[in-house]
Amino acid sequence: MNARAPKEAVIKMYAKREDIHPREVKGPFATLRWACVWLTQALFYGLPWLSMHGRQAVLFDLGARKFHLFGLVLWPQDFIYLAGLLIICAYGLFLVTAVAGRVWCGYACPQTVYTEIFLWIERRIEGDRSARIRLDRQPWTLEKLGKRGAKHLAWGTVALWTGFTFVGYFTPIRALGDAVAHLGLGPWEAFWILFYGFATYGNAGWMREQVCKYMCPYARFQSAMFDRDTLIVSYDAARGEPRGMARNTAKGDCIDCSLCVQVCPVGIDIRDGLQYECIGCAACIDACSGVMDKVGRPRGLIRYSTENALAGGWNAKQIRARLLRPRTLGYGLVFVLMAAGLGSALALRTPLKLDVIRDRGSMGREVEDGKIENVYRLQLMNTGERPHRFHIGVAGIPSAAIADEDLVELDGASARAVPVRVRVDHGAARTGSNALTFTVTAQDDPALRVTEKAVFIVPR
Repeated sequence: MNARAPKEAVIKMYAKREDIHPREVKGPFATLRWACVWLTQALFYGLPWLSMHGRQAVLFDLGARKFHLFGLVLWPQDFIYLAGLLIICAYGLFLVTAVAGRVWCGYACPQTVYTEIFLWIERRIEGDRSARIRLDRQPWTLEKLGKRGAKHLAWGTVALWTGFTFVGYFTPIRALGDAVAHLGLGPWEAFWILFYGFATYGNAGWMREQVCKYMCPYARFQSAMFDRDTLIVSYDAARGEPRGMARNTAKGDCIDCSLCVQVCPVGIDIRDGLQYECIGCAACIDACSGVMDKVGRPRGLIRYSTENALAGGWNAKQIRARLLRPRTLGYGLVFVLMAAGLGSALALRTPLKLDVIRDRGSMGREVEDGKIENVYRLQLMNTGERPHRFHIGVAGIPSAAIADEDLVELDGASARAVPVRVRVDHGAARTGSNALTFTVTAQDDPALRVTEKAVFIVPR
């Protein structure tokens, strides 16, 4: 009766976030990261402003249901090409991951790229790592308010420009810019600019590594593509341990300076081994290489290596020999086959589409001279950028002929519904259903030709 009830234990499923202030680092991998930042952002911000054939070169025009890709026009019926492109990109990511781990995350992922940009702004305004930590601990003053305000203003400007550019891929960007300048944005354009801008501001400015740790699914299923021959950022424990500053045989090369932790954008210690949070940015490699240079020890204490290489003491040649293994060969073969298939399909694709819809309100009727007439609607679609004049022909039944104008003009990247009446002589076709074929040919390019089957009904 006197026994006390056991105390309740509170288990937290989510660790409280600790602010991470990565130290700026210089080195070959940092230079490569910034090269990727410049390349990706030059493409993202620049592509919407390119023009081809008098229109935006890259435009996903949802209103008109047309996708313009450098002169190639895709319609809803061409969704298979976009699906194939996405699958190819996925297999390309699988291949890169199997070979070199999360290098996509470390160098080209939008979350990483914009975090780098926002961190650069933060360093220019608030100072280096030590200054930012001190600023966090200081009470609010006019100086702190001014620095924080300037930082968030700069972040917001970049975020809004990013949102504007994103919407410019779906609405012609020059018209969008004119609408913004004259305060004439539509509700949907305004919503998506603000939404995407807010997402950029929140993810790159506030959440940062939390997106990689908790929101990105790639961090969770990447292990399915890893094996012991995948290149990862690795700490050579056999060489580095035990840690310490003393220069004697009892100490390893790691002087326990913790710079590898201070430069890490996700705040992990690479010396603890492979962790799912590691995005493979190699900032720790640059930091450790600089320290090794200063203390007169060889570089490579932290380096890109594989688990098998670390365990067996392999050299670079032995590591390269394991690049071509069943996993990478499988991903590579699928990637090449799908890319070749998609490329061939696009190269052989006829930029003319034809759908034939018979008028179901009239099964067939007798007109003057005893002829039998059926009415159709031809849906013509010119997916090329050049206008053409097309001739409509019909075959399959003796004496079948077009009773209307058999020439039609069609602009580039446009569609048109053309009503067509087909007549045949009495007795030329049997009662009931008869096979008929429509042929549409460009007069200026006979190779641009498409046929479509239809049915001609002769009433009883």
